[in-house]
Amino acid sequence: MAIKEAYELAKQDYEKWGIDVEAVLKKLSTIPVSIHCWQGDDIAGFEVNQNELSGGIDVTGNYPGKATNPEELRQDLEKALSLIPGKHRVNLHAIYAETDGEVVERDVIEPKHFENWVNWAKEHGLGLDFNPTLFSHPKADDGLTLSHPDEAIRKFWIDHCIASRKIGAYFGQELGTPAVTNIWIPDGYKDIPSDRLTPRLRLKDSLDQIFAEDIDEAHNLDAIESKLFGIGSEAYVVGSHEFYLGYALKNNKLCLLDTGHFHPTETVSNKISSMLLYSDKLALHVSRPVRWDSDHVVIFDDELKEIALEIVRNDALDRVIIGLDFFDASINRIAAWTIGTRNMIKALLYAMLVPNEQLKQLQEEGHFTDRLALMEEFKTYPFGAVWDYYCEKMGVPVKEEWLKEIKTYEEAVLSKRK
Repeated sequence: MAIKEAYELAKQDYEKWGIDVEAVLKKLSTIPVSIHCWQGDDIAGFEVNQNELSGGIDVTGNYPGKATNPEELRQDLEKALSLIPGKHRVNLHAIYAETDGEVVERDVIEPKHFENWVNWAKEHGLGLDFNPTLFSHPKADDGLTLSHPDEAIRKFWIDHCIASRKIGAYFGQELGTPAVTNIWIPDGYKDIPSDRLTPRLRLKDSLDQIFAEDIDEAHNLDAIESKLFGIGSEAYVVGSHEFYLGYALKNNKLCLLDTGHFHPTETVSNKISSMLLYSDKLALHVSRPVRWDSDHVVIFDDELKEIALEIVRNDALDRVIIGLDFFDASINRIAAWTIGTRNMIKALLYAMLVPNEQLKQLQEEGHFTDRLALMEEFKTYPFGAVWDYYCEKMGVPVKEEWLKEIKTYEEAVLSKRK
């Protein structure tokens, strides 16, 4: 059956429940996903004095063809974006600065080191987001940065974050869309601490210094990201969820939830509605943990669908900022971007094609049998036909056809890289 014919039949099924499928697709096309650049080069970055990956982060695999310079990384991102429906954003780390061969320490990086990224984003109609890089550096070797007891080291990282906020504001000014500048730190201890409070007092003071200067939120949105544990910080992490949630609420900052940064049985989807009660906006890094914060490629699983449902059913598409964060070097890196991002968009479409208002009413009226029956039946409604039509309409490959383009690109481009 032709894609349009299958779509028209599916549309009839959804319209019986009052779902305007055309309006859904129009809305979906406006929702940006922030695609993380670091999947493309295994979080190596382009610093002249490049350091070994550290901070409890590990990238495994040696699939050939990774990007080794800014031009290759942007080229690979362009390829991935050509296979993903919609207009999106690209998320950068500070280590992706371009300094023309000059050693520039992170505490003195400037907007000029990201001019090429901004010009590229303008050319392709993309927004940019930013992250200071508080890992893979000699001054982070002992696992402490913004909570470090050495004031000189702590000041270095404070200055780095201050510089990063200015770069985020530069992105927002130049591109006409605010950058999310997100702070994540690896700080913690491998074994049981004798004092949990003092490092957190130092972290709080560091954040107060970093955010002392007001920046117009039309240009930059500050976010802070928690973590449960990491390699080398198994017993204690300074920037816990409770710490950052409290700080964000008190200081009007975005609390960023990474789906891999919680206990194995703890779900981010269950937190969204509570946090939206007290925050105007919140941010997500969608990943896929496998037994730990392993940052696997996002798949179309139950938790991803539940995250999308919580955003959609709570009318929060304009309040939840969606970014991705995974890194897999065991498979084609462009395919990883494509799979993960298409699945995030697919989950949003799935959630928008559920009769959420009717299901809410059934719950309020105590009709739990009907609620469960309908929730289950909609799992097999012809959602795939709508997705295929959306991809065709947006000018990207339908179904697995995108994989052929990846293989052609791999043979023509990636295989020739050292």
